[in-house]
Amino acid sequence: MTNPYSVDDLITLMSRLRDPETGCAWDIAQTFQSIVPSTLEEAYEVVDAIEKADWKNVKEELGDLLFQVIFYSQLGREEQRFDFHQIVSDLVAKLIRRHPHVFPDGTLESQVASRHLLPDDVKVKWEAIKKQERAAKGADTLLADVPVGLPSLSRAQKLQKRAASVGFDWPDLEGPLTKLKEEIQELEERIQQKNLAAQEDELGDLLFSVVNVARHLKLDPEQALRKANQKFERRFDYIEANLHKPWGDTNLQELDELWNKAKSHES
Repeated sequence: MTNPYSVDDLITLMSRLRDPETGCAWDIAQTFQSIVPSTLEEAYEVVDAIEKADWKNVKEELGDLLFQVIFYSQLGREEQRFDFHQIVSDLVAKLIRRHPHVFPDGTLESQVASRHLLPDDVKVKWEAIKKQERAAKGADTLLADVPVGLPSLSRAQKLQKRAASVGFDWPDLEGPLTKLKEEIQELEERIQQKNLAAQEDELGDLLFSVVNVARHLKLDPEQALRKANQKFERRFDYIEANLHKPWGDTNLQELDELWNKAKSHES
């Protein structure tokens, strides 16, 4: 099937939407800051569609996410900061630079005779190159460029990985598991003391420890929690569909029985 439109057409469309005289009033009113929530939402919708294996929707959601990039590039062009073609050019240059094992001469045309690095080897080289890039940007501490705007679980994981890259890490899973148990005990103690500020502090430590356990298990805590949310939603929907009376007329035992039935339907 012939595709009637191209990336250049999308760039033109975005320019038309932002035209001060004939464009869309909503699009004209937007700024870099105002569309950030939409960007985050679109990224999560891509993830949701992929995890549901809804491939038709994946294509649509990727388009919506691409539109966010086009929107930012139009804003950048208007403010004479950058445009879409510069974004693409810088990206290609960066990826060539980070893959010397694929582009040995630092050009898009150069090739290696054969693939010889394993994934772990590539990861080590990738981190070394990123370290050089951080230094070139003036990021003088190891954690300086870990984005503050990441979801907290993802940021905790990235902070831990960065620290682990210089040897600040447990040697095996036993360490994080022991620490997790310690944090649970400390939270229980703070709950008994009825110290709300200390409870929040210990709860944060507990969550951070959970991320550490996930990292040592080579699991993504953000993805694990999304799946737990989806599981809870399925089971709660089952309860709601099979309750057959108002929520206020039920007791916890009845709800627990329905919850267990929901679990049995999944096994």
